[in-house]
Amino acid sequence: MVNVKYTNSQEYRSLEDLSLSSMELDLVHMGKEQCLPYHACSATREEYIIHFIISGTGFYSVEGVTYSISPGHMFLISPGVPTVYCADVNDPWSYMWIGFKGLRTNAILKQCGFSKNRLVLPSPDKDKLHQCFDELFDHVVQDYAGSLFREAALLKLMALLVNTHQEFLKQERVQDDYLGKNQHLDAAIEYINTHYMKDISVSDIAEHIGISQGYLNRIFNERANMTIRNYLLEFRMYKAANLLVGTNLSVKEIADNVGYTDQLVFSKAFKRQFGLSPKNYRTYRYSLENL
Repeated sequence: MVNVKYTNSQEYRSLEDLSLSSMELDLVHMGKEQCLPYHACSATREEYIIHFIISGTGFYSVEGVTYSISPGHMFLISPGVPTVYCADVNDPWSYMWIGFKGLRTNAILKQCGFSKNRLVLPSPDKDKLHQCFDELFDHVVQDYAGSLFREAALLKLMALLVNTHQEFLKQERVQDDYLGKNQHLDAAIEYINTHYMKDISVSDIAEHIGISQGYLNRIFNERANMTIRNYLLEFRMYKAANLLVGTNLSVKEIADNVGYTDQLVFSKAFKRQFGLSPKNYRTYRYSLENL
């Protein structure tokens, strides 16, 4: 019997170098890690990887789109797709991950709710996740029985993800019924999507829809767990982050492109969001992608 590569420390625990035993669905590696501030990974993988955020925050960037990730989220990395993900400087995340491959992966991931345009989803219950990972870590011997135990535990984890997505869809339908499909929310988001580059305010959005600012804020708090002002701010900041990395526009030009007439006000808002000035963020992201 041969042990797999097993690491166990307070900050980092992992199983790696697993020999493949099933063509249908097989665990390649897995682990848990408490990351340091700005701990970053930039790579193109040969397997699928799902990260489950347990605490802290960070960002995940893929194909020119940047996502803000927080506890209760999970995100998918696909084979052959360059990605960058990084822990926050003030509140670095801890996460668990699984790397896997096999003929059934596409069908299973679809049932979990993942798609090309939906790479970040609500994560399962934290205690249930820990239980699945503990079962996987209980079998570190590279023999036939160990591989069967890991395969069973991996299938159990995937079933948990599918059930989580089904519950999410059910809650979404109930919420939509309760809010009458919320045409006001959809109209507000559409207005922001098409007018964020202009100097619009919350009052402009509410006036366009024909409701009060207070009612619009209640809708956003119920559905998005944030105020509409914060939604507009975050929308603009992540558009700006994508422009900083994906274009050679100056900071002033990017500020203009996301609805800020004052470059200084934009830079302060950007630094509050990401912990870096726009110029330093661009330099840092370029350095990550050239690792």
